[in-house]
Amino acid sequence: MLIREAAAEDWTAIWPFFHRIVAAGETFTYPVDLSEEQGRDWWLLPAPHRTVVAVDEAGTVLGTAKMNTNHLGNGSHIASASYMVDPARAGQGVGRALCEYTLEWARAAGFRAMQFNAVVETNAPAVHLYRSLGFQVLGTLPEGFRHPVNGYVGLHIMYRAL
Repeated sequence: MLIREAAAEDWTAIWPFFHRIVAAGETFTYPVDLSEEQGRDWWLLPAPHRTVVAVDEAGTVLGTAKMNTNHLGNGSHIASASYMVDPARAGQGVGRALCEYTLEWARAAGFRAMQFNAVVETNAPAVHLYRSLGFQVLGTLPEGFRHPVNGYVGLHIMYRAL
């Protein structure tokens, strides 16, 4: 697996699984009816932020991550990131590789920590992955997410020093 900078032409490979994940409404706080144009604008970030894709030997996009500052101004020393893995590639280490990549990017860019602002508590694979990489739950916003199956569930704020 290779992780490389996302190019505009990668969007055609990202959009199908991006759309499926967002429309399911189970893991992201994005509107479930997010348009393709909005999705592209929200995901393919301009510098100094970054968006990357994980690809296999054939160049097939397996997943993607975006990296950015978590806040502006005097809070800009804390990074954040988001990840989407093609559900057909779940459990193959793509998410872990992307998360490790973003941690290295943040460390190399001089960030002091990484924070995730809204990890849905019922997203057990993500919570498990982040904990295994040293993130801790700082707090949970009770009923902060309206899950389409489980009703109102918590949103974790997760943090890791770099």
